[in-house]
Order: sequence, then C-alpha cells, then structure tokens
Amino acid sequence: MGVPKRKTSKANQRMRRATWKIAEASLSKCPQCHAFKAPHHVCPECGYYKGKEVVAKAE
Repeated sequence: MGVPKRKTSKANQRMRRATWKIAEASLSKCPQCHAFKAPHHVCPECGYYKGKEVVAKAE
C-alpha cells in the first residue's frame, strides 16, 4: 500500500479542499400551480405529482 513520504502541508490541504462546495438545491416549477418544488417530489403547495392529485389539500 502506498504511504506518503512527507506530511501534506496546510496550504496543500486547503488548496485541495477549496473545490468542495455545497451545490444549491435544484428546483423546478410545478405545472399545476407554478410554485417551486423539488424535482420528482409532490408539490407542497397543491399536492400534485405527474399531473395527478396525490395529496388532498384542505381549503
């Protein structure tokens, strides 16, 4: 197994980790109510998924 010969410096550690960024959540518009929702999830506003009402909303 490969073993490093020297300790990795703090600068090199930080340079390597500098590209680890949190990606912002991808959102899509609901075709029924046009509210933003997570893709492949039931719309929290209207309760529709793939054009069908899945969760009945109390009005």
